[in-house]
Amino acid sequence: MIVSNETELDKLKAIGRLCAHTVNTMAKALEPGITTAELDLIGRKVLEDAGAQSAPEFCYQFPGATCISVNEEVAHGIPGDRVIRAGDLVNIDVSAVKDGFFGDTGSSFAVPPVKREIERLVRDGRRALWTGLQQVKTGKPIASIGNAIGTFAAKNRYTLITNLASHGVGRSLHEEPTEVPTWPDADESRVMEEGMVFTVEPFLSLGANWAEDAGNGDPWTLYGDPKAPTVQFEHTIVVTRNGPLILTLAD
Repeated sequence: MIVSNETELDKLKAIGRLCAHTVNTMAKALEPGITTAELDLIGRKVLEDAGAQSAPEFCYQFPGATCISVNEEVAHGIPGDRVIRAGDLVNIDVSAVKDGFFGDTGSSFAVPPVKREIERLVRDGRRALWTGLQQVKTGKPIASIGNAIGTFAAKNRYTLITNLASHGVGRSLHEEPTEVPTWPDADESRVMEEGMVFTVEPFLSLGANWAEDAGNGDPWTLYGDPKAPTVQFEHTIVVTRNGPLILTLAD
């Protein structure tokens, strides 16, 4: 999507803030003993009380309002009876639609006490996101985002999941620009345009470089290959001459 007027921008800001608020509310409830289904219900209530709908349900009939991925799960985890335990690594991914506009954001959380390497992974996952965001500016190559994140990952001895890309968002959950890489990609030749709306969402890992389903009849949940702790942090942004306008901040 390319933002063309203030009305569109205001609606994008509204749904973006709501998605961020939903993640924050769910994160505050994240503690040992809660199930992922109970956590999902908290997110659903925040969205529906504000007049929004879950985008995964609306677009793809996903079996939950939010995606909650725990430990070995990298993305698209289905809320259910899994109990959160101390030491777990939990990703909460919230996307929603209201008034015809979509927002998408996500964060990973470590439930204390956790190993130092997991604390560091969560910290550096957020740093990887901001490293990519700093490359966003009208006229710059889209490839600069993945190149910067790739340099950060290599310097700090991480790997990146290279088949889960960022994506355009706005009038639908997934739209142009499609498949925005958050890893170095020599074939990426597009340029960021003024008003372009897309996500930046690197998947930083302690060894995984691919995500795939388990072949167990669950068509949604993705796992790292090779198996390794992995975090995801995501913002929806608008490209401007002054850098990224981040839509998915709670404040």
